[in-house]
Amino acid sequence: MPEDTADHQRPPAEVRFADELERLREHDDGPRPPGWALSLTGARRFIVGDEALGVARKFVGDTALIDRALVTLATSRGLMLVGEPGTAKSLLSELIAAAVSGTSTLTIQGGAATTEDQIRYSWNYALLVSEGPSTRSLVPAPLLTGMAEGKAVRFEEITRCPLEVQDSLLSPLSDRVLAIPELTGADAMVFAREGFNVIATANTRDRGVNEMSAALKRRFNFETVFPIADFGTELDLVEQEAARLLERSGVGVAPRRDVLEVLVTTFRELRNATTEEGRPMDRLSAVMSTAEAVSVAHAVGVRGWFLRGEAGGAADIVECLAGTAAKDSPEDLTRLRRYLERQAPRRDGEQWKALHAARHLLPG
Repeated sequence: MPEDTADHQRPPAEVRFADELERLREHDDGPRPPGWALSLTGARRFIVGDEALGVARKFVGDTALIDRALVTLATSRGLMLVGEPGTAKSLLSELIAAAVSGTSTLTIQGGAATTEDQIRYSWNYALLVSEGPSTRSLVPAPLLTGMAEGKAVRFEEITRCPLEVQDSLLSPLSDRVLAIPELTGADAMVFAREGFNVIATANTRDRGVNEMSAALKRRFNFETVFPIADFGTELDLVEQEAARLLERSGVGVAPRRDVLEVLVTTFRELRNATTEEGRPMDRLSAVMSTAEAVSVAHAVGVRGWFLRGEAGGAADIVECLAGTAAKDSPEDLTRLRRYLERQAPRRDGEQWKALHAARHLLPG
């Protein structure tokens, strides 16, 4: 990792995995779509891994989805990744952008306050007043930069934006051109270079907040990112990501596998409203995603290390789960307490007993 990013909490993918990207470029002899930094097979190997080149797997999910996503970006259609919160849509869009364009930082964060200026371009008003509209007073936003340089642009949480803001993508996605009416001559039109496209994400829980127009939907191919189905795969991922975060946080011990097994089992059962034995149970309204499980595992390790000098245990899980379960509804704390009272005693193991014993730590 370059020295100037060593103290960054989370450098972009092209910085974190710069060595892997360089090796892939050196060994990538496949045909590349115009404007791409890697071939489709090279980009795929960057995401799903290649043991021969020492490239680690970075996304746990359906590899066929990755193939479809890359093919979509090689066409003139945008890519829309949808799914439940915490299913790594943003991570996947970042990895794809880094593989395809060599950069993942041309990013628009959608929200109620997002404006067209933050998407397309704005002005340096001091220069605008003194010189009038010019390329010198123009301040490019991610969309204009991506079109001018032939790079992939990421639009996170697009459905959180008002409809009229979303529709600012219509002309760039259909005609591959962005008009700047304040300028004249050749500068008044920015034509997209080869390699430009848009990768957008949207949570299925939020899509109804600001529904996309039919015209904009037609310009995207939709791909759904599902939660991890296999328990062992999810456990391995939580362990790997929690260990990485704990190391960056200065924690001197790795997370305990038996504690993580309890944590992941709890998350999966609360997420699916069904126990491993098939018994129905209450579903929490809070999002019990893999990403949330990683966050709780990180918090458990931080609590254990900095408060007691150890890895953290089941009691820490209860303390940290309270903040996750209380996000959407106060009833979720009641449901979580009921789970600890009824389901934890049915399980064998020291950590399950400790989890049940620590139920009194829940607030309320």
